[in-house]
Amino acid sequence: MKRPQNYAYWLDDAPPLGVTVLSGFQHIGLVCGFLPIPLAVAREAGLTDARIADVISVSMLVLGITAILQVLRRGPVGSGLLAPSCFSGAYLGPSLLAVKAGGLPLVLGMTMFGGCVEAGLSRVLRHVRPYLPPEIAGFVVMLVGVTVGGLGVRYVLGIAGAAPASARELAVSAITLGLMVGLNIWGRGAPRLFCALLGFIGGYAAAALLGVLPVKEFAKMMEAPLLGLPTVGDLGWSFDVALIIPFAVAAMAACLKTVGDLTTAQRLNDADWVRPDLQNISRGTLANGIGSALAGFLGTAGLNASTANIGLAGATGVTSRRIAYATGALFIALAFMPMLSGLLAVMPRPVMGAALMFVSAFIVVSGLQIITSRLLDARRTFVIGLSFIIAIAVDISPAYFRTMPESVQPLFGSSLVVGMLAAILLNLIFRIGTRKIQNLVVAAGQVDPRELERFMEANGASWGARRDVIERATFNLTQSIETISESCEPQGSLEISATFDEFSVDVRVSYSGPPLELPDKRPTNEEIMESEEGQRRLAGFMLRRHADRVSATHRSGRSTVLFHFDH
Repeated sequence: MKRPQNYAYWLDDAPPLGVTVLSGFQHIGLVCGFLPIPLAVAREAGLTDARIADVISVSMLVLGITAILQVLRRGPVGSGLLAPSCFSGAYLGPSLLAVKAGGLPLVLGMTMFGGCVEAGLSRVLRHVRPYLPPEIAGFVVMLVGVTVGGLGVRYVLGIAGAAPASARELAVSAITLGLMVGLNIWGRGAPRLFCALLGFIGGYAAAALLGVLPVKEFAKMMEAPLLGLPTVGDLGWSFDVALIIPFAVAAMAACLKTVGDLTTAQRLNDADWVRPDLQNISRGTLANGIGSALAGFLGTAGLNASTANIGLAGATGVTSRRIAYATGALFIALAFMPMLSGLLAVMPRPVMGAALMFVSAFIVVSGLQIITSRLLDARRTFVIGLSFIIAIAVDISPAYFRTMPESVQPLFGSSLVVGMLAAILLNLIFRIGTRKIQNLVVAAGQVDPRELERFMEANGASWGARRDVIERATFNLTQSIETISESCEPQGSLEISATFDEFSVDVRVSYSGPPLELPDKRPTNEEIMESEEGQRRLAGFMLRRHADRVSATHRSGRSTVLFHFDH
């Protein structure tokens, strides 16, 4: 890895104690924005406020342990990167199904199962990558955001509650959401970094002033001791075969999101980054899988890597591994503060709903960015578009899906599960007929650069290739054809072959004539200015630099140039 410019404290740097602690609290502030997810599950399970406080304490304990697991570099666990975890919206939909079917014990048992599935997927990422392309990963992340946001809207409007939300409750939601969004957009320094926590504080204050805060429960929680052990001794775990597929899909979604987040972390920490390190990502995904299994075992919801925290590390230029250890240690310390957990346990529904809506905005946009990072043709457009329509059908007409046989209802109880299953199935169907090798013949002296660009763009969209890789391949193809036509005097047509296999793009140009020279060293300025030979050598040198690997061969009067691009 090469250290990026303007980074204050890189991976192995040792920041001062003050910077380490404050940076740890900054990361905790972002992760706390996702605490409403396990809080929502606990509320749906009908737990008492005291028991919900225990869930929050355990949640902080698990977050601390997982942050440390992620930064480890021993054995097969841990990416060694500053990438704290947060509670995953991917597990929210299946968890709500499990709450209705068997209460909190079923949620915990199935969350343990989901963590094991994610840990297993981490070992075979390279083999399943062709069947779970990035646009499906982005689609899943987007659906996670829709699920989280939908629950937030339910809480804000009082849907399925004892009564619709009152004007005062709507005002509390507006104040909370307005503070979070406003500070995030217009805030500077600490107010922006702690916008979620400040929004919570403002929401609690507004709820107290408008009579929405449950005063008796709040006063009771304020009487809790400042220090105490999290209660995990009365837990139960149960399993239901009918929920295997929903939680397996949730684990797959969490795994895909973690892959994307760790790829981002690698890119931020390496100025010479070219492609994802799958071995490193596999170790990091295993850490998150273990974290989710541990969460179910101890009594809370499932996890995945936090996109917001990785972005914070890059924005501040502080990616030191010591920050990860500090974040984990601080979370573990907070887990032993019952008063803080109790305050979160009595969070008013309008405040929780606004927080979930705030978090969902980041998740939805993150998913859209992953989708649009790939070129999309008609096949892939239909995979994403139809899958999204099928997914929202579950939310639009839930009564229809409840009429299906009881044995399959868990598959249709969550838009995330339905959408991801539809995307995987449609992707397999639309892969039929997709050619991984495409050919084009151009006549020497009649080269049209626009035709070459259309050839590469159309095939890149059909393959779902990365935009930046196709742009590099297009540049090399057009420049090599022009150079060959001008300097190698090819006899007859030039044959172009483009190949894709998820891990690489290969472009071959074959023709009858002398081979194209691809020098390792740049010609001098004098050579370039004084002769056409120097200009040809410069063109060959630039083509070599623009690809990951190149080769030029000449046999029986026919030359072939190969450009290889890692994908």
